[in-house]
Amino acid sequence: MENISVLDAGILALLGYAVVFFGIILLMVVVMVMGKIFVSIENKKKADLPTPAPVAAAAAPAAAPTAPGSAGELKLHDVEPKTAAMLMAIVADKMGKPLNELRFISIKEVK
Repeated sequence: MENISVLDAGILALLGYAVVFFGIILLMVVVMVMGKIFVSIENKKKADLPTPAPVAAAAAPAAAPTAPGSAGELKLHDVEPKTAAMLMAIVADKMGKPLNELRFISIKEVK
């Protein structure tokens, strides 16, 4: 085996480090480009979905103003408010829609 000088060993070490860092940077660029491609594909899919037609609002009697995002009054029949909230959250999750896009008119316990 041939003896190499300290200068040659240092140059070889720096060259090895440079190759490793170049590979890491190249991998980072590939991951970023793939991420942008997938985001653009997802945005294109969302843009291709038909938008729902606006629903005409029914004339409601003058009542207290509702909270932002709420769909009106909810009548509870023999149901605790905590239970009703859990049921509404479960229904929203199963339907895959945000809770503020659903309208619950009444919740009644079936005995």
